[in-house]
Amino acid sequence: MIRAGILGGESFAAGELIRLLINHPDVELSRVQSKLYDGRMITEVHQGMEGETYLRFTPDIDLTDLDVVFCCYPHGHSEQLLADREIPQGLKIIDLSRDFRIEEADNDFVYGLPELNRKRLVHGVERVANPGAFATAIELALLPLAKNLLLNSPIHVTAITGFSGSAVEKSSPDQLAWHRDNVSIYRPLNHQHLPEIRQTLTSLQSSFNSEILFIPMRGSFPRGMLITAYMDMPVSLEQLRNLYEEYYADHSFTFVLARRPDLKDVVNTNKCLIHLEKIDNRLLITAVIDNIIKGAAGQAVHNMNLIFGLHEKVGLDLKSSTI
Repeated sequence: MIRAGILGGESFAAGELIRLLINHPDVELSRVQSKLYDGRMITEVHQGMEGETYLRFTPDIDLTDLDVVFCCYPHGHSEQLLADREIPQGLKIIDLSRDFRIEEADNDFVYGLPELNRKRLVHGVERVANPGAFATAIELALLPLAKNLLLNSPIHVTAITGFSGSAVEKSSPDQLAWHRDNVSIYRPLNHQHLPEIRQTLTSLQSSFNSEILFIPMRGSFPRGMLITAYMDMPVSLEQLRNLYEEYYADHSFTFVLARRPDLKDVVNTNKCLIHLEKIDNRLLITAVIDNIIKGAAGQAVHNMNLIFGLHEKVGLDLKSSTI
């Protein structure tokens, strides 16, 4: 059994991660850290797991008896953790913040987008930087184009995400009431995920230097993410579909559809669904994911499966909420 712990257990993503790990056949979740909720039952904070776990939050975690630790801290805290603590040799770290997503000389984390780096992840990796949710959806929408050197004009992206995506901690009733029946734009054209998106695309297409004009929005629904991207594209739709189907043929969670996907097709799953269409000489791409599963906790478990040599779908056969 893989002995797992979670640091920063109070967030939406941590709650999903707990749900996935306590039902994973090859994992024993033994510790969940949260100074904010120290001593409280996990089920008091992350409801719906009564009878499945009797764990309590702890103020700290002894890392020496773990095989893997998931860092669900806000951005900046994971980097400080590694600077302040002695990390046991052989401990696997999967970080869900953006602290280590940009490749640098002193950064030994591998960018954890399995559809890009699966070969690297299964060959002895100990540290993984989980991608951001917006980055995950946008990169999956564009990877086959980058691989085939087809990103040669400005890319216009509009995306809307559930309000769980912008919350470090679970929202209060007042915050939830504000999000309901509300839509807002935030960080347009300079979103924090743009550097990792550009890094990913240039890793496949070194000549890529086009603008990415990205407008992110926060929706009135709790979870899910829909992105649209369009750009000039001289290649035929049939050829493009073939490129996408070829790229994702041996990946377990990303699928190319003949119809436009809906959010409910993917909510509560680790899937990404992609649709392509040509309008005049432009390619329009639609992609949907669950922002806190495929965009966070589910992708983290996917990465764990890969680095421990498990089949990538173990613990991730999840059912969508279509009603």
